[in-house]
Amino acid sequence: MNYLAHLHLGGQRPGQLLGSLYGDFVKGRLQGHYPPEIEAAIQLHRRIDVFTDRHPLVDIALSRFSVTRRRYAGIVLDVFFDHCLARDWRLYADQPLALFTSDVYQVLSSEPQLPERLAQIAPHMVANDWLGSYEDFEVLAQVLRGISRRLTKPEELAGAMQELRVLYEPLSEDFRLFYPQLQDFANNR
Repeated sequence: MNYLAHLHLGGQRPGQLLGSLYGDFVKGRLQGHYPPEIEAAIQLHRRIDVFTDRHPLVDIALSRFSVTRRRYAGIVLDVFFDHCLARDWRLYADQPLALFTSDVYQVLSSEPQLPERLAQIAPHMVANDWLGSYEDFEVLAQVLRGISRRLTKPEELAGAMQELRVLYEPLSEDFRLFYPQLQDFANNR
């Protein structure tokens, strides 16, 4: 899962929101480096990733991608699933998406000690409403271009948007089947 899903699943308190994001930026053992609430959210983030990576519905979704894109299909799927979540937010959350993202951005903006890479991207995330923008499918092209700049073989993401257009409905159905199971898993941590 990508940023939006982790934030949605990780809890709404500031420490939980921070830890939900930190999971992508903090590696290795935690050993009390962060407050307990943040570390618990990082641990949940990691468990969500393991659950997702091992889930048969995710395997089915990944198998839909062409062989040329398989190496990075997981990245593309994570981004697409955040699109599905933003698009169908009202089915999975009580709070409107704009209010949720505003709360997240407030927490990010008020935290002076973000992990280094997150500290670099957080101002852009807030200024450009990264989380809310996932609702627009065409934004995924921009997201994937940004991701490709950090890859050793960025050319393997070329054509990912065309493939997503073709796979839009079956991948959307995969998400509809998978996400409630992921919510149950996260809620019963």
